[in-house]
Amino acid sequence: MARSIFIASPEPRTGKPMVTVGLASYLVEQGKSVGILRPLVKDRETDTLLNAFSTESSTPATVEAALTYDEYLREPASALATVVSTYRKLADQVEVVLVSGSDYEGVAGFDEFQFNCRVSANIGAQMIVVLSALNRTAAQVADAGRIALSTVQSEHATASCLVVTRAPEDALDNYRSPIGDLPVHVVAEIPLLTAPRVSDVKAATNSTLISGDESLLSREAEKLLVCGMNSAHVLERLDDGMVVIAAADRPELLLTAAAAHAAPGSPDLAGLILNGGFSTPAAVMELITELVPDLPIMTTDSDTFPTAYAASTARGPVRLSTPRKIEAAKAAVREAIDPDIVNTILAQAPSDVVTPLMFQSDLIEKAASNPMRIVLPEPDDDRILHATDILVRRGVAKIILLGDEDAIRQRANELGLDLGDSRIVSPQDPDLLEKYATEFARLRAKKGVTYEQAREKVQDVSYFGTMMVHMGDADGMVSGAAHTTAHTIVPSFQTIKTKPGVSTVSSVFLMLMKDRVHVFGDCAVILDPTAEQLADIAISSAETAAQFGVEPRVAMISYSTGASGSGPDVDKVRQATEIVREKAPDLAVDGPLQFDASVDQTVAAKKMPGSPVAGKATVFIFPDLNTGNTTYKAVQRTSGAVAVGPVLQGLNKPVNDLSRGALVEDIVNTVAITTVQAQALATSAN
Repeated sequence: MARSIFIASPEPRTGKPMVTVGLASYLVEQGKSVGILRPLVKDRETDTLLNAFSTESSTPATVEAALTYDEYLREPASALATVVSTYRKLADQVEVVLVSGSDYEGVAGFDEFQFNCRVSANIGAQMIVVLSALNRTAAQVADAGRIALSTVQSEHATASCLVVTRAPEDALDNYRSPIGDLPVHVVAEIPLLTAPRVSDVKAATNSTLISGDESLLSREAEKLLVCGMNSAHVLERLDDGMVVIAAADRPELLLTAAAAHAAPGSPDLAGLILNGGFSTPAAVMELITELVPDLPIMTTDSDTFPTAYAASTARGPVRLSTPRKIEAAKAAVREAIDPDIVNTILAQAPSDVVTPLMFQSDLIEKAASNPMRIVLPEPDDDRILHATDILVRRGVAKIILLGDEDAIRQRANELGLDLGDSRIVSPQDPDLLEKYATEFARLRAKKGVTYEQAREKVQDVSYFGTMMVHMGDADGMVSGAAHTTAHTIVPSFQTIKTKPGVSTVSSVFLMLMKDRVHVFGDCAVILDPTAEQLADIAISSAETAAQFGVEPRVAMISYSTGASGSGPDVDKVRQATEIVREKAPDLAVDGPLQFDASVDQTVAAKKMPGSPVAGKATVFIFPDLNTGNTTYKAVQRTSGAVAVGPVLQGLNKPVNDLSRGALVEDIVNTVAITTVQAQALATSAN
């Protein structure tokens, strides 16, 4: 996937688009394919940056806008996921993505900078924070920078540098001191980019357009000239992009300005304002409009001083609407920011932050890379149908539903859902019923199960789904939305059995913290494991962690750390730790460890110095079900962590249990997890 830089400002009108254009031009010149992402825009059709990188641009790039402010307001809860999804699609197409944060144009009371930082953290981008020096001292800019960086840190994003724009040309060095140990690059004020449009001047002076091309009102008014001198001196002062203000009863000045604009090689004016409310002689106006038919000519009743003052105070945001401005922006940024800085930022190691959304997005992508056949035996529950619709659209798995096909499809239609090419199988299918009953009777013959009993048993959807997995007609099963945990997992104990070398079926929860993923086991299956079972749980949990991208560092949790305590419970944990070391000598494991010693490096340094796990554990093995279940719920409810699971482990083939209170999102995640587990088994089998 592409590397990315997130360019964001904690305030409006900083010149952030200019920085984006400058960086993009450098990267394109280096031969890199570049994508531009705008997380939030006011309007896709008029957005400055999207237009700056149009197909006619001298800096070609693939451009995307994830959301408009109106779209954000309609579904704010899903906005972050939408932006991240748009980013990932763009990142698959290019080498570098420049994300240019929102511009404070849409939602009152909405902390846009915090949202931009959150997006940056969830896509793993390095941030460049842009601040304005306009009407600010260097100390004031530094204060604003420190506040901005505290927000970056609180949202688990990573900033690489700051850029200060709109600095006075004669004081650039004043703003170059590092802020929060980060380098600061300074861009001088560029009047061309911040000049108001002629329409802004027109509005500020309360003028009326009486002649000229209305479309030229969008041109920037780069300079202002009030004509209070004779024609010769006016000619000396005229310049390109200038708005000229002259009293309407001074025809010689009006004709001078018009003639200068019309003459080849003379200054190209932006507009002419006739002030004072006087009537310009008709013959003069006729000659002027003949000379300059396109030049916007406006009139206002105001006197010279109020007209000039209003025009001088008109302001416009940074715009990149013409090639001249784009080139000016490129040159300014290239002069201020050493190109090597860009390469350094892109070469930095990716952030080790893993947010819940990042984990879930990666999980879905990994599952969709090789969809497996997952049976869902509870389609009578509407949540299962909603989840199926999502899973099919995202290509996460090949879904098999158990039940009456007509009834299931009718209910899906009533809910407005699309089951796509999901397969629907009846548990009364005679051929499958015969096959599964025969096999189940064989498996349970030592328990006295007859064929007739087996035939009755496998018509239960949990048993039927489990037999599909056992017989290779499905790759995994997810159940439990409408059944107990026992109803879901007991059939797998009886048929699928454990993997070779594993004697214990256990479970973990994937705990999605704000900036990392932890693995907790066992929190759902084994009530009071022996030392041998605890070792099995630890090894299986480490394997599960690795499957989902978590580097396993296993902490065997107890009420004491190291050799400080004794008693049957801590002795069991100590013995289990030794068994793990014997069975998996390459696995980073330590115990017994108290929870604080396993996660806090300061505590670890005091209680277990030199431990490869203490202070940085990722996998936490609890001594019994009571401790594990209580801890995961306490962490989930008090820290805001997302608990994904329970994920069953140790079985020959994946079967996973749902909480009866599971949300549709939980079902989607569990199916994705089951798919990834099935992928791993398929890979090992080959």
